Amino acid sequence: MFDKFLDKCRERMNDTIASLNKDIDSISTGRAKPSLLSPVKVEVYGSLMPIDQLSSISIADSSTINIQIWDNSNIKAVEKAIIDSNIGFSPVCEGSLIRINIPKLSQERRVELCKLAKKYGEDKKISLRNIRRDIIDIFKKDDELSSSKDNIHNFSELVQKITDEHCDKIDNIVNDKEKELMSV
Repeated sequence: MFDKFLDKCRERMNDTIASLNKDIDSISTGRAKPSLLSPVKVEVYGSLMPIDQLSSISIADSSTINIQIWDNSNIKAVEKAIIDSNIGFSPVCEGSLIRINIPKLSQERRVELCKLAKKYGEDKKISLRNIRRDIIDIFKKDDELSSSKDNIHNFSELVQKITDEHCDKIDNIVNDKEKELMSV
């Protein structure tokens, strides 16, 4: 009876978890990986485009990312976008290839990145609570199902369980990232 509302709730909360995973993957651990460049948007052809739509991104070794630009006229734009994105990398151009050396993380920087991961997690928990509130409000507006206080109470409990499960997932994702950052 509550299924359509609960399915919508799970779907929106799963989207929030996917968004957190994307944010967490963009945090550098001192190891090269293509997802570190996901926040970089390049202004070309009159619009902002993700860097992976303009180039091939590969890993040369554990601390080097290679970006092979497909159109040589975009090299300067890609280089500028990497610098302007404030992800802390200095690109080195070698023809149509851009190399990025990932610096080793200091202990101070690791602590900063752990705080950033926690902030991402807290922001997503706020999103989950907003989703919970929205779903319950939508349910209350459904005259057919919300006619009794028992239905509203039972539905609210089910939504709270789903919210708690997703909050636990967020905590696990953030804790795993903190362990990864501190063990590098």
